[in-house]
Amino acid sequence: MTPSRHPAAPGAARAGAGLPRHAGRYLDHLAVERGLSPHSLAAYRRDLALYGEYLAARGIAGPLEAAPEDLAGFVRWVRDRRTGEGRPFATSTVARTLVAVRGLHRFLVREGLTASDPTTEITGPRAPRPLPKALPLEAVERLLAAPVGDDPPALRDRAMLELLYGSGLRISELVDLDVDDTDLADGTVRCLGKGAKERQVPVGRPARRALEAWCTRGRPALGAAGPALFVNTRGGRLTRQGAWKLVKGHAEAAGIGDEVSPHTLRHSFATHLLDNGADVRVVQELLGHANVNTTQVYTLVSRARLRAVYERAHPRAVAAAPEPTR
Repeated sequence: MTPSRHPAAPGAARAGAGLPRHAGRYLDHLAVERGLSPHSLAAYRRDLALYGEYLAARGIAGPLEAAPEDLAGFVRWVRDRRTGEGRPFATSTVARTLVAVRGLHRFLVREGLTASDPTTEITGPRAPRPLPKALPLEAVERLLAAPVGDDPPALRDRAMLELLYGSGLRISELVDLDVDDTDLADGTVRCLGKGAKERQVPVGRPARRALEAWCTRGRPALGAAGPALFVNTRGGRLTRQGAWKLVKGHAEAAGIGDEVSPHTLRHSFATHLLDNGADVRVVQELLGHANVNTTQVYTLVSRARLRAVYERAHPRAVAAAPEPTR
């Protein structure tokens, strides 16, 4: 089998100091073939650099020379690592690191560089999957009402918040939007999700009104020169970090700052749809999930909320207290 060769994507990660041999090709594969975001690529790069550090410390030339016992030792080594604050690595960090290392070794097999995969029998910790945290509708309404005024920043922030909650976009999808991606007459927005998969999502009436006000009165006033839908006060495309800070600022103004990140609005979007009878497959399409299993975690949230309401409201929901002993 001849190793495949692909041109490196713009900004694709390259092999460098600390990375094990062939990791650069694997990262380019993730960028070009799988369309991973720069954020995900950076996480893979950090995890593979950790693997490279382990191999170098044990005098192992590279992943092609690693044996199953070396991978078992790597699992123990990662579990014993400490953060800069002296705390052990979280279970989720260990599990994510092993995903990256397994992916590298499977890539080497597919590329014909080796016939064996030393990670086949390696088991690592299974990270607990926390339930997504959704805001109550009352808290969402307070957040959406937080941008006050009719100046350009307030118009922009109102449109951002309405779109995040009304369409369930990821923050990276939101800041990547161009003006041409919106169709206010049709009430849809076109976005690129994970893996560069395009989808169209509906935009509700409040979000459409907010977007129209931003596009006609707010965006031109900030001197936007490029195609970006959301811009900063200098007219350049709003960054992911900048949008995150704006959302957090309005959440604090609404009195819910500790509970909210931009992704909380996506969680709330999905949970409120399911609470009100939406089909899980429809929610999957709206969120852009490749696998319905990813979406089904929101059904657990909805069941938990229904259970809480039932136990709070029904007189026979809570088990009777035990009778006193005589």
